[in-house]
Amino acid sequence: MKKILTGGMFAAVLMTGLHAGGDIEAADADEVETAELSPFYVVAKGMMIFGDTVNHEEAVLDGDQDYGFGIDLGYRLGNGFAVEYDFSYSGNTVTEKKDGEEPVNVNAKYYTSAIDLVYTYELTEELGVFGKVGYEYEWEKISALDIDGTDHDFVFGAGFEAAMDEKFKFVAEYEHSLIDGPRGDTLFAGIMYNF
Repeated sequence: MKKILTGGMFAAVLMTGLHAGGDIEAADADEVETAELSPFYVVAKGMMIFGDTVNHEEAVLDGDQDYGFGIDLGYRLGNGFAVEYDFSYSGNTVTEKKDGEEPVNVNAKYYTSAIDLVYTYELTEELGVFGKVGYEYEWEKISALDIDGTDHDFVFGAGFEAAMDEKFKFVAEYEHSLIDGPRGDTLFAGIMYNF
């Protein structure tokens, strides 16, 4: 008897739903709410420094190409703009050349920190290009030459980002600093995570 009553109630509910509601339609894509991403993001990146030649006191310092790593912490302001805090570490071999003396090779270390304003232009949903301008501090340490100091100046960059999925993007960037030192310009490549 219970089975008959349960089956009858199920049939009544089903018939009422079909008669009152008609066909069931799929929701429009515009009506489906997607999870909003946070304005915060982080970029972990590897870097290649190109090295540069500079005059230092009575010597010429010639930095070579080498590698390092960095991290960017960003906050999107809207309309394509973002503000970033960048930190990087790199090192290279610097050749000191003085007139009448044999060149000397020494190891150098660089720690940089910058605040940047970034503008990104979305070419497609998956690909964007960006430019940035910021102010950078650099701590340079070349122990063998008793160089241990800081310098600061403007930094400029340009690059692109390619979406891998909703949260992750591949980022590549070229940066030029106005700081005069043996570190030189920088090429970055890394992964952005959007919170």
